[in-house]
Amino acid sequence: MEDSVVPFDLWRMFIGEHPPLFYLEVLFRTLLIYSYTLGLIRWIGGRSVAQLSMTDMLLVIALGSAVGDATFYPDVPLLQAMLVITAIVLFNKLLDNLAARSRAARRVIDGPAIALVRDGCIDISGRDAGDLTMAEIKSMLRKQGVANLGQVEMAFLEEGGGASVFRREQAGPGLSLLPPEDLLQSLSLPTPGEPVEGRLCCTECGHLRPDAQGSSNQACANCKNMTWTTARLLKSKSPGELD
Repeated sequence: MEDSVVPFDLWRMFIGEHPPLFYLEVLFRTLLIYSYTLGLIRWIGGRSVAQLSMTDMLLVIALGSAVGDATFYPDVPLLQAMLVITAIVLFNKLLDNLAARSRAARRVIDGPAIALVRDGCIDISGRDAGDLTMAEIKSMLRKQGVANLGQVEMAFLEEGGGASVFRREQAGPGLSLLPPEDLLQSLSLPTPGEPVEGRLCCTECGHLRPDAQGSSNQACANCKNMTWTTARLLKSKSPGELD
């Protein structure tokens, strides 16, 4: 019968049962596997996190397991680990080349761009297809310097997870994209844009309707939200400029 584990055994927690020289092996394993993986990543061409495609994300996940196990598990031979890493990188390179040569393969591997905003209003089908919340879409637009949905003609969720935004030449009335009031309690930021008389917009998706149409608690025709606010129009076309 194996000895039971002693809780909070500091020697077991920090040192383990391996001889002290094993820590030098761990250091050697780490440097070797890291250098080898770095060389392969440099060969396939590194990309920033914002540019990662679906295959790149899978590459990161797969390499994380293969690299981590080989660095400190003594029963994992280094040549086996290097073979696994090489196979993962080569397969990723093959998929990248296939996606570059075939539009159909690219749609299967990376997926199409998804429309998030159409004509100043958040697209509900695109939100659902991207598995995003309204707050996440608004945050993505703010990061692109958008202060009001009325500035946006079209916005897309790209394969790497970032948003591409096409602005209107002349901003229209729309929903302010300032963060929720509870996040702005310590800030004195004015709401961008001048109120537009006679126009209301949905507080969730930015859908516009005349102020005189129905009651203030009428459901939004786009997202079924029940709350409305006065639409605002930016006086400047400069992205993200606050009045």
